[in-house]
Amino acid sequence: MVPSWRVGDRTTDTAIEFVSDLSKRLRNRVQITTDGHRPYLEAIEGAFGADVDYAMLIKVYGPATEAGRYSQPECIGCYGKRIEGRPDARHVSTSFVERQNLTMRMSIRRFTRLTNAFSKKLENHALSVALHYMHYNFCRIHKSLRVTPAMAAGVTDRVWDMCDIAALIAAQEAPIAKRGPYKKKAA
Repeated sequence: MVPSWRVGDRTTDTAIEFVSDLSKRLRNRVQITTDGHRPYLEAIEGAFGADVDYAMLIKVYGPATEAGRYSQPECIGCYGKRIEGRPDARHVSTSFVERQNLTMRMSIRRFTRLTNAFSKKLENHALSVALHYMHYNFCRIHKSLRVTPAMAAGVTDRVWDMCDIAALIAAQEAPIAKRGPYKKKAA
């Protein structure tokens, strides 16, 4: 299950908002592994304090090449670094989140650069990501789980469909509708 996500830049403020939201959605002590992005140090400390087993997986890259405009240099190694608590070295990995990022990029065409599907408005992009994760968590039965992630986590007892998500959105927008009609901004 993907309990939290954030669309934003790679600043410390975005990391703090993301990790703070994540910490509020978890009940038990967890092990967290992040990449070497430094803003996570402050964000994890602020949200979890010492009540977390936290490690960073630092990737070592080779020299940059002319392979392509959007290509990263080749990863030539990595090492885990304990930051807080007692993280189990066997589980210091970013593989799950990297796979999740691939699933998201392949499922949401708004992430495909240089196409007409690429998001031009940040708000629409964020809503697309939110819709993807609602579907991923509540509607999609995963082969390894044989249920949805939300069912496996005990958040719901049934598979949702898109009508359930639409009803949830409508229920959340109802208080807004009571305030008056939506007025489109002048172009």
